[in-house]
Amino acid sequence: MGKKVLLVEDEVRIREVVADYFKKDDWEVYETDNGSSAIDWFDAIYPDLVILDIMMPQMDGFAVTKQVRMRSGVPIILLTAKSSDNDKIHGFELGADDYVTKPFSPKVLVARANSLMKRATEHYLPTGHMISFGQAIVNTKSHQLELDGQQVELTPKEYELLVFLLQHKNNVLSRETILNHVWGIDFDGDSRVVDTHIKKLRAKLNCESHHIRTVIGTGYKFE
Repeated sequence: MGKKVLLVEDEVRIREVVADYFKKDDWEVYETDNGSSAIDWFDAIYPDLVILDIMMPQMDGFAVTKQVRMRSGVPIILLTAKSSDNDKIHGFELGADDYVTKPFSPKVLVARANSLMKRATEHYLPTGHMISFGQAIVNTKSHQLELDGQQVELTPKEYELLVFLLQHKNNVLSRETILNHVWGIDFDGDSRVVDTHIKKLRAKLNCESHHIRTVIGTGYKFE
C-alpha cells in the first residue's frame, strides 16, 4: 500500500470525493467524520499525513491539530470554508503545515499533499547529513535535532525552516524568500507565519537560539 492519510471531514460528499482522488494516487485512506474519533484513528494507524476540516462536531480541527502535535510531527493540512488570515495564523501556530480554503480542487489537494510530503522527507543538504552548531546537532537523514545530547521534537515546518536557514547561513533572508522556499510559492497566508515559526524554533533551540538573528525591516539571518 502507499502512504497513509487520515481524512477528517464531516461533509460526506467532500470526504468521498477527496478519498477517491487520494486512492487513485496510491494513498491508503482512512476516513472519519468527527474530531474525537480522529484522535482514536490517529493513535491506531499513525498516518503519514492528516487532513482536517476545521468546523466539525465534538472536536474542531484546531483542537485535533493541538492533540496531534502533542503526539507527533506528522504533516497536517487544514480544510476550511473561512479565508481569514487570523484563522490561518492560528492554525499554523498550533502546528499545521498547510491550509486549503473551500471550495478546492481535490486534484490540487493531492498535489499539495505530495509536495508537502516531499519537502518533509527530502534531504536538503547535498554533502553529509550531520550538521552541528554549538551544542546542537541536526541529522538530515532522520530529521532529528539533538540539543546537548537530548532529542528535541520539531514539526515538519520547523525542521524545514531550520535546515533552510542552515543552508543559507550568514545570508539575510527575507520573509518572502523563506515563505516561498519553506511554505511554497502557492502559499497565500500572511508572512507573520514566518515570525511565529521562528519564535517557536528559537524556544526549542534554547541556549542556541542566538544563532537566529532578526534583521529589522527585512527578515532573518543564521550565524
